[in-house]
Amino acid sequence: MAYVNNIRMFVRVYELGNMSAAARDQRTSPAVASSRIAELEKHLGVRLFNRTTRALNPTEHGRLFYDGACRILEAIDSAEAAVMEASQSPRGTLFVAAPLGVGRRFIAPAVPAFKAQYPQIDIRLRLSDRMIDVTGEGLDLAFHLGPLVDSDLKVRVIEECPRVLCAAPAYIERRGMPRDGQALIEDGHDCLNLRFPGAREFQWTLQTADGPRRFEISGPLESDDGDVLTGWALDGAGIVLKPLFEVAEHLETGALVPVATDTPPIPTQLACLSPSRRYRDPKVQVFTEFMVDHCKRALRELQP
Repeated sequence: MAYVNNIRMFVRVYELGNMSAAARDQRTSPAVASSRIAELEKHLGVRLFNRTTRALNPTEHGRLFYDGACRILEAIDSAEAAVMEASQSPRGTLFVAAPLGVGRRFIAPAVPAFKAQYPQIDIRLRLSDRMIDVTGEGLDLAFHLGPLVDSDLKVRVIEECPRVLCAAPAYIERRGMPRDGQALIEDGHDCLNLRFPGAREFQWTLQTADGPRRFEISGPLESDDGDVLTGWALDGAGIVLKPLFEVAEHLETGALVPVATDTPPIPTQLACLSPSRRYRDPKVQVFTEFMVDHCKRALRELQP
């Protein structure tokens, strides 16, 4: 297994372009990562990377070896997956990511039940509203809320999620009730922004009589945590665009009320994404099926 581990380390160093990042990804130290690359280079008799104080770049030999290394690892992973599937005993550690709202409301509460059903699978769950690089961060599976972009990831769409623009009654009393998206702009409403590198939530896509239209909104408050925005909206600080499942309880109690109802937000999608090399892994498959079923039922219970 030492040689295989060396190859895995090489692939991650190649993909991440950084020894320390690859070491973190493989749950080891930079010294061990460097040692594994050195062992592989000694075995092959060539240098795989050019190292400087600021950069780590693959050599021509490294680029040639990468494609073959990926095929080797894919074959090993497929063989292991076939054995585990035949034994009907998925095992191992799953590295999973999810947006904060989805993770806190759906994924995390269901993990203990999954663990009880599959005791030989351990879960490492990361929650964040930032953009996730599924392959680059070494994840087995990531839940994604929003538009899907073309990639080589395997995609499983879970459910279409309605969204709503809403604000606290105190905000409406102070600033008035906007009728549509144009009023948000013309009347200078305080829109609460989800903002982080790569985010597009400062442009709200709303359904108009002429079809979907993007409105470039603005406001004095922004955060990279969607639940923070909900809290600000509840405090009367502004208008927020949220998936219905995140604010359903507040709409039911009247703590938040829908606004700009003439131009409602277009729905978004909840999906799970997996790298092509990992989606056939039995532990990935059973976790995916378990959580897809759980999320579908939970979301449908919240539909109006």
